[in-house]
Amino acid sequence: MEDILLREIDRIGEMMLMIARRLGLFGGKKPDYSISNVKEEISKASLEIDLESVLKQENPICYLVEEKKFSDQALETFMEILFYSDLDESRKKVLLNEALFYLDGKGYVSFKLHSLVSD
Repeated sequence: MEDILLREIDRIGEMMLMIARRLGLFGGKKPDYSISNVKEEISKASLEIDLESVLKQENPICYLVEEKKFSDQALETFMEILFYSDLDESRKKVLLNEALFYLDGKGYVSFKLHSLVSD
């Protein structure tokens, strides 16, 4: 059973990387996309994630990790995707700080996300 769960966690992380690539996150220049583009890519990837629902959660990071079984890498990529979207800046900051608190608490240091704090 644990192997099945680990494969599913990896699948989510791989899908997040695919979505990030489609949105231009790894293209060498600052990407330009909207939150609706993110929703569209999540839908195309057939991930069972309702972005509106995630963003309305009291604690979206715990929801993604506990309910949606996001790995540390998937969470890191998801947060990077949201950071470069047109999501409200104050909302991005809160989400980024919550993600960093969670990841740092686990001993997973995300240099990518830490670098976004100063941007």
